[in-house]
Amino acid sequence: MTAGEGAGVFEALAEGRRSTRRFLDRPVPDDLLERLFAAARRAPSGANLQPGGFVLVRGAARDRLTAALTEAFRAGAAEPEDYSYFPDPMPMALKKRQVAAAKALQDAAGIRREDRAARDAQFARNFRFFDAPVALVATIDARLGTGCYMDFGMCLYGLMLAATAQGLGSCGIGALASYPTVIRRALDLPDDQLVVCGLAIGWPDETAPENAVRTERLAVGEFVSVRE
Repeated sequence: MTAGEGAGVFEALAEGRRSTRRFLDRPVPDDLLERLFAAARRAPSGANLQPGGFVLVRGAARDRLTAALTEAFRAGAAEPEDYSYFPDPMPMALKKRQVAAAKALQDAAGIRREDRAARDAQFARNFRFFDAPVALVATIDARLGTGCYMDFGMCLYGLMLAATAQGLGSCGIGALASYPTVIRRALDLPDDQLVVCGLAIGWPDETAPENAVRTERLAVGEFVSVRE
């Protein structure tokens, strides 16, 4: 493969990756999953620290975690998060992007903005990992510096791209970060393991309208500046 061909392959993967929220009832073989993890770990890492890791949640542990998260969500029992994700207050320019992304998903699912029950039911699917065959909880050691989150983010993206290359879909689940104590308790994790996010992986249901949603990205000129 030439350099030009390789660049084309990567661009196709980056363009083809999307958040998948409906999956087929089809397992992901363990050997394929291991290959995805190995590819993700090739992500750049300052001083080769390779921060962060994944908890693969299955069987009774997954049932226990899903039940605990759903109960906490329905009770409105959000906890202090292990790390700051969204700015507070949210700048209006960013708020507009957030609202537009939520509206696109709700429109695709046929949910009216005023239908709070339907919106809550849709959001609660986060805590079932969107019923994907693979449910992951991403964690990072509390002793690591904030720069390690950047390295772990590259690992997460590598995992998503590796999944895309195999015809799999994935969805990062930031909502899990709102319930770190619930997760540590349900999975018997030590207190020094901070909850970064969840991740769902599986074979995408190509007929699901939610999976056709494509959020807009900034034009290059909006986030790249030049100094000469």
